[in-house]
Amino acid sequence: MRVAQVAPLWELVPPKTYGGSELVVHLLTEELVRRGHEVTLFAARGTQTGAKLVECSPAALREMQEQINSDKTHCTVMSYELSMMQTVCNMAHEFDVIHNHVGYQALPFAQFIDTPIVTTLHNALEPLPVKELFYRNAHLPYISISNYQQHLWPELNYGSTIYHGINLSRFKPSFEHEGKEYLAFLGRLSPEKGPDHAIRIAKELGMPLILAGKIDRVDRVFYEKELAHLVDGDQIRYIGEVNHPQKVELLRNAAATLCPVRWPEPFGLVMIESMACGTPVFALRDGSIPEVVDPGLTGYVADTVEELIDAVRDYKKYDRRQVRQTAEQRFSVERMVDDHLRLYSRLIQQANAARTPWKSANRMEHFGPRITPNDVASIQYATNGKSKGQQVVRLDSRLDSGRQTLVTGSGWAPDLDLSCLAENDTLLPALYPDGRDGISTGNGL
Repeated sequence: MRVAQVAPLWELVPPKTYGGSELVVHLLTEELVRRGHEVTLFAARGTQTGAKLVECSPAALREMQEQINSDKTHCTVMSYELSMMQTVCNMAHEFDVIHNHVGYQALPFAQFIDTPIVTTLHNALEPLPVKELFYRNAHLPYISISNYQQHLWPELNYGSTIYHGINLSRFKPSFEHEGKEYLAFLGRLSPEKGPDHAIRIAKELGMPLILAGKIDRVDRVFYEKELAHLVDGDQIRYIGEVNHPQKVELLRNAAATLCPVRWPEPFGLVMIESMACGTPVFALRDGSIPEVVDPGLTGYVADTVEELIDAVRDYKKYDRRQVRQTAEQRFSVERMVDDHLRLYSRLIQQANAARTPWKSANRMEHFGPRITPNDVASIQYATNGKSKGQQVVRLDSRLDSGRQTLVTGSGWAPDLDLSCLAENDTLLPALYPDGRDGISTGNGL
């Protein structure tokens, strides 16, 4: 299979320290290469990979922060990302499938190429203009990294939920509770990640806490105002960003890992990394966390900080060996890649079937079923770009007025008999009951 992986340019692949999305891209890419697939990785210069590398920026954009901050036009980042997408499109014919990890930046390009593009939702759909761009391209296939994302943004066309996986061989677990006296917090020191909650928990329990992670420029005020005066270098320590070996040592020697978030966590890679080390995870209920943490087995999911404090007291009751075994069963890189390959195969099959005079590869059928017989759909007709009116019909019924077509079956994209349309007719998107676009067709017949 010929696969293009399009990575964010902010970090190297794999990242030196922070960079969950880039780490997932790395693991996916290298395992695909190991299995014999032909993989091309679009990423920043300095990336290390066994795939064919197409360098799309002179360095990781994070390393170019001074130049980016001095750019009053805010065009530096955009220029690199647009240039990368232009390169991807120019090479699209070389691939069977293109996997977009960048986000919204790639969506408008899908309509110009026949190779199917699938997008993993690594980040939240915000601010509002970003969300609107995703909704405008809701017909494209998406990968959710938790079922919660599908609940949060039901308008999108989901091919599958694929949980992240990690290379478990790189995480050396520790199964003994003895000698593990401190709590660990690993992640951005930002309000949504809840480091202030972690400090409160540690102080209530009288346990040491080690904080590790980056402080983004936008979070500097939060750190200085809410955290800095609590970091005493004794009970509460902040050690900055950590590389992989440092991360493993931090997690495997911790009594417990704290994830007291106050935002809808899309996945939370640190939780499965902690489990891989045998260390139980204690988290607040939000977003995907109840999907990742198995209460009573790999950790505890609480509704309040007070409840979490009481749960952490009993950290020794968790079998650290069982925590690791659960990580092996649920979150291996092999399982993650198996899931992706199944989806890639479906997308390629659908793209091949979709290449007709009236339907291009990226006007793909929605995954479903979402529409059932007797649901009402709105079908529009146009000749030479001018609307010929709109018909409201029930699925599985025949349109008898005006130009006729047969709407059969159920699902996102009903099979349409287009032989009745005139030479210059175009079938415009069907507007389904929930307001999203359904079928989009090409350049007429």
